[in-house]
Amino acid sequence: MNTRTDFIGDIVAEDFRTAAIFKNHGIDFCCKGGRTIEDACEAKKLNTEQIYEEIQNLPKSDGNSIDFNSWPLDLLADYVEKTHHRYIEEKTPIIEAFLDKLCKVHGERHPELFEVRALFNASAKDLGAHLKKEELILFPFIKNMVKAQIDGSALMQPSFGTVENPVNMMKHEHTVEGERLRKIAEITDEYNPPTDACNTYRVAFAMLQDFENDLHKHIHLENNILFPKSIKLEKEFAAES
Repeated sequence: MNTRTDFIGDIVAEDFRTAAIFKNHGIDFCCKGGRTIEDACEAKKLNTEQIYEEIQNLPKSDGNSIDFNSWPLDLLADYVEKTHHRYIEEKTPIIEAFLDKLCKVHGERHPELFEVRALFNASAKDLGAHLKKEELILFPFIKNMVKAQIDGSALMQPSFGTVENPVNMMKHEHTVEGERLRKIAEITDEYNPPTDACNTYRVAFAMLQDFENDLHKHIHLENNILFPKSIKLEKEFAAES
């Protein structure tokens, strides 16, 4: 890993502990992972050397962290679906119910809650369709590529042409959802409840923050590992034909 020349997404793929450093500095490592640290710092007027130093000072890995970068693509696709897709499906209705209650009880004093609810509801609707496109179209093709590679068989041409087409669509949708959640974080003062907040208020904000954190890891695994490796694998089939 060369922190001065590698893209941020590749740095996080190599060592996910660096994600916390980028997050603390407000640097997007998932949707905008295709930048160097210098480029990201220049855009946000940050001290590049400080970030290099923080990464350099990370303790040696104890070997217990998961090396997703080394996983087979079919296993990684299954992991994303069974971990992050299920998380979204399980948490979304719970958060929606909490936000409905907050708007009803606290909306008069805190009208910004209505905007938070509208943004989250829009995200929930679009993410539902997004997950199905991955589960029914993109992920099955990735798994077929892995199977064909193992079997040494020919790869069936997909209806969408090349894997880059659905990948580009998924990455665009990731960017849209990332922007929505950034807006929610901004409105909620980075999920800090007001002084008059009740326990429901505090729990709702904590759940929103967890939702954003999980989505960041979810998008990172796809944008920075699963998608580029799938594109590379498809090109290997093309080179052999």
